[in-house]
Amino acid sequence: MDRASHLSGALEFFIYDTLKIFMLLTVVIFIISIIRSYFSPERTRKLLSHKKEFIGNGLAAGLGVVTPFCSCSAVPLFIGFIEAGVPLGVTFSFLIASPMINEIAVVLLWSLLGWKLTALYIGTGLLVSITSGVIIGRLKLEKWVEEYVYKIRTGQGMEAIAPTFTERLLAAKQNTAEILKNIWPYIVIAIAIGGLIHGYVPEDFLLKYAGPDNIFAVPLAVVIGVPLYSNAAGVIPIVSALISKGLAVGTVLAFMMAVTALSLPEMIILRKVIKLPLLAVFVGIMTLTIIIVGYLFNAIL
Repeated sequence: MDRASHLSGALEFFIYDTLKIFMLLTVVIFIISIIRSYFSPERTRKLLSHKKEFIGNGLAAGLGVVTPFCSCSAVPLFIGFIEAGVPLGVTFSFLIASPMINEIAVVLLWSLLGWKLTALYIGTGLLVSITSGVIIGRLKLEKWVEEYVYKIRTGQGMEAIAPTFTERLLAAKQNTAEILKNIWPYIVIAIAIGGLIHGYVPEDFLLKYAGPDNIFAVPLAVVIGVPLYSNAAGVIPIVSALISKGLAVGTVLAFMMAVTALSLPEMIILRKVIKLPLLAVFVGIMTLTIIIVGYLFNAIL
């Protein structure tokens, strides 16, 4: 096969990155699963209760990175946090960071884009989570939380018996297998799409419409990303191929953040516990923050 052909480039991208990503994912998910076993929802709520501004938001965003919560658990977590006395802004910092930054995102970014861009994404994600949470907290929007949330009692103080380390290892093994079972099709499909982009899409095609010279590239990337519900596993291989084709890093990061943190399913789920004005404020703050981050990194990189 001619190494200079489009097919050869696409296949090389697909085979190499598939093997590399799955090996790294297996190791990292297992380690993070052990760490996660020490952070139950109840313990997390206790750690975040009644923390001061910035400290609480930073701690919440940091815990969101290593805790196993996704958009499907947003409602019970939101209720539990509010009932336990966690400030509204701190709660949102956690809910933003948790789906945006996780071990799968870190592994994929590191393997495909290197540690510098990985560190950049983590730092940016934490900044967005903390900033958005602080703004929401200062706006004092508790009146736009559904009334029933404050009346629910979720069993605060009931902490499960701590498992042994052997039990944690077994649970981590099962969790690793379960996660890989659930995400492998999305990773393979995403890498295949990335391979096609890498091998067949001309470099000047994407640069023409979404390159650094297009002032509307960042907001357009955010608008496109919001309805495209996906987790990090499904979007990062595509992001890698887009960057390899010359797209500005800030534009690509803005797209990825919009896909992972502003998905329509999560907005629908959150609507069950917050009123439309608060949901609109949340979406607006997140969108504006992500766009600013995109422009900032396009300017400095």
